[in-house]
Amino acid sequence: MGTVVLPAIIVAVIGLIAGIILTIASKLMFVPVDEKVAAIREVLPGANCGACGFAGCDDYAAAFADNPDMSTALCPVGGSTCATQIAGILGVEAGDVEEKVAMVMCNGNYGVTKQIMEADRIHTCKAAKQFYGGMWACPHGCLALGDCVRQCNYDAIRIENGVAKIDRIKCVGCGACTKVCPNNIISMVNIRNLVFVACKSVAKGAVTRKICDNGCIGCGKCVKACKFDAVSVKNNVAEIDLDACKNCGLCAKECPTGAIIKRTKLPKQS
Repeated sequence: MGTVVLPAIIVAVIGLIAGIILTIASKLMFVPVDEKVAAIREVLPGANCGACGFAGCDDYAAAFADNPDMSTALCPVGGSTCATQIAGILGVEAGDVEEKVAMVMCNGNYGVTKQIMEADRIHTCKAAKQFYGGMWACPHGCLALGDCVRQCNYDAIRIENGVAKIDRIKCVGCGACTKVCPNNIISMVNIRNLVFVACKSVAKGAVTRKICDNGCIGCGKCVKACKFDAVSVKNNVAEIDLDACKNCGLCAKECPTGAIIKRTKLPKQS
């Protein structure tokens, strides 16, 4: 009988001691929760995309504990509604959210460029990039295997005619797609910017002409057409200063290859 009772007593004592230790530790190591931080976390969308400059929504909310004067308008997914709610919690003025949208800087579809090899066993853009730069004649364009599509949580991207397309209404501006594109052809731009160079090729004009009919050949006609000094040609490809651009579209009209495009302004989804 004693052989059964004694071990039971020992286990009970150990459990009691452990319970006491854990209780004391919980009191000593207790970290008070900032109610404002918790409330801010509740209104954040939970996308954890990192577009705010922090690792995720938890980190963005926690940062207000150390810096309550930080901008309330850093979350592009939550938009102005979220900024207003955070400002209300902190008792400050809500900042203006710079609404952004993803833009694919490539227009190399099946009709204007071509594949130079078949790779049936390659199913991701990342893998294709590592396999001799991809299957397309232009090594700088869209690889069209949908890494960005799979990364997007808002069904805002599709592969259409051999190139990724962004639905400007569905896009929330989180920037997740830009992080997975191995050719870095997806950029985050202000929703108000409508004119873009849809080409990333740095090849000389003669080379670009051979591999893509829509590619920028660095001819400089766009530079001469712009009345606001917003366009330049660097490293064989045109660049638009989106801060200086007035969306007039004159450069797009003068572009002989259609490498510069002007989008129709669409309302952001609330």
